[in-house]
Amino acid sequence: MKCTVEVNGLKIHAFHGALPEERVTGNLYTVDLSVQYPFEKALQTDNLDDTVNYVRLCEIITTEMLVPSALLEHVAGRIIAAVNKDFPLCNGGKIRIAKTVPPICAVMDSCAVSIEW
Repeated sequence: MKCTVEVNGLKIHAFHGALPEERVTGNLYTVDLSVQYPFEKALQTDNLDDTVNYVRLCEIITTEMLVPSALLEHVAGRIIAAVNKDFPLCNGGKIRIAKTVPPICAVMDSCAVSIEW
């Protein structure tokens, strides 16, 4: 069996982008993260140490989102690495980082990067 712990719609103002002005003004980002892990031990123990703590996931996302990067793929990779380091029991997941107001002349909800591992 496996379980998925999810953080959905975490909103963070950050300074990512290839354009210099994006590093100055920043943008609003929405992050979705799901992490899979075998949860049999958590079922038996009812102990937070035996699960993937979604509070810690939010802390990881926030910490990595506050480090400016040119590419959202780079930010996502750092988040994945930090999740895998903090939760070695995780065996896969998916992250989506969306820039809500991309610097292009088009009407849209967002531009996003998604990575599954």
